[in-house]
Amino acid sequence: MKRVLITGASSGIGLQLARDYHREGWQLVACGRNREKLEQALAGIECELCEFDMQQPEQTKQALSGLAPLDLVILNAGNCEYIDDARQFDAALFARVVNANLLGTANCLSALLPRIKHGGRVAVVSSSVTFLPLTRAEAYGASKAGLDYLVRTLGIDLAPHHIGVSLIRPGFVDTPLTRRNDFPMPGRVSPEQASQAIRQGLARGKSEISFPFGFISVLRLLSWLPHRLWAWLAKRTVRGEK
Repeated sequence: MKRVLITGASSGIGLQLARDYHREGWQLVACGRNREKLEQALAGIECELCEFDMQQPEQTKQALSGLAPLDLVILNAGNCEYIDDARQFDAALFARVVNANLLGTANCLSALLPRIKHGGRVAVVSSSVTFLPLTRAEAYGASKAGLDYLVRTLGIDLAPHHIGVSLIRPGFVDTPLTRRNDFPMPGRVSPEQASQAIRQGLARGKSEISFPFGFISVLRLLSWLPHRLWAWLAKRTVRGEK
């Protein structure tokens, strides 16, 4: 029986992935910072629970040290905060987001890569924000851009070891995290739709999984614009300037 480990499994995309992989017959290792939340979210699902804060290297290493070999690792946990006034740049906020999204992922990779089976795969959830610079997203975008580079480089360096690597870049997904956003979210999909796109892409061994198609296609087209033109458009469409 194949084994999958998923971080951020107590809500959102991670929870839906956990439910779906369990339904498909995978052995599930569900990870989160709060064991009680994990137990409540995954009630009735037989799985192995791992409680740790991935921003704490030693805690992460200790929590994951005794795991049996894994076929698939999905590093999904992360956080988002916005910088509302760039003139008063919040370095502490920036550090929080980078620690959660980028360094936390690195801590998990350090603990988990030796436990992935020959022919296995590691997948990291980044974001479609990396297609374009968006207002207020200095911290979130930088952390996710770092993940993009990290994952693409790992894909090259882990290939000789027969470990596949996938970069996942979702658009807006209806989760507790995105519900805090105070702006329109075009192309928003459900966690069920996100899980299906991710699982299908991973089953095909895709190195990059971006969805939904229509929204991502628009972002790709906009990313080809000269930066000055995009910056002009972004000020009007995102910030509502006249």
